[in-house]
Amino acid sequence: MGRSRRTIPEELLLLALDPTTGTTAQPQSLDLGLAGAQLVELALAGRIAPDGDRIAVVMPRPTGDPTLDSALELLRRRGSPVRAVHWIGGPRLGLRQTYLSHLERCGMVHAVEGQMCGVLPTTRYQATDTAISREIRSRLDNAIRTGVPPDPRTAALAALAHAVGLGKHLYPGNEGRSSRSRLRDLIRHDPMGGLVAHAVMDVQNGAAAQPRRAPAAGVPAQPRGSMARAAVH
Repeated sequence: MGRSRRTIPEELLLLALDPTTGTTAQPQSLDLGLAGAQLVELALAGRIAPDGDRIAVVMPRPTGDPTLDSALELLRRRGSPVRAVHWIGGPRLGLRQTYLSHLERCGMVHAVEGQMCGVLPTTRYQATDTAISREIRSRLDNAIRTGVPPDPRTAALAALAHAVGLGKHLYPGNEGRSSRSRLRDLIRHDPMGGLVAHAVMDVQNGAAAQPRRAPAAGVPAQPRGSMARAAVH
């Protein structure tokens, strides 16, 4: 997998970064979203495929992306298809920090060290090239505004953004209500993105113990989480 294309986990994290505060919106649900975004990226790369509400490895060959390949290897070791909701709800310690550090190495963000109350160390992240974030946001805006079915990557990104609760971060207030609704509706345009997004919402809603039947596209959920005081905890 070449590095000319940003991955969906990277784009989801860039969307969540607040350009003013340097913190990530919806930090707890964002961790789930990043795990789900890895599944979508691996599916787009032809490494995994949905099997009902489960995920099956169909090509174990590495992609060349270390973080994605780590997830692929863990899926391969399972030996049999795993329910998406169980995968996403599993422990993902440090995944957000892994991607923040990766974005910093790629020069897309830079870390700003600070202190809270003059004692507690904090690390915030600022985008180094706001044009990248604007381009990602523009793709979502165009899909919302035009109603034209988006490409699979944009559809999956929209589904995950809705699932982790970024709608109110991207389109705040009453004036953003219709945009949030249309963002939610984009979930139907990518089957894998929809499967993963519903799994993310199921984990947040505590429904991981029950198998999901055919998911109804566009069903809203209220993910938990609030603005983080800092990107590193």
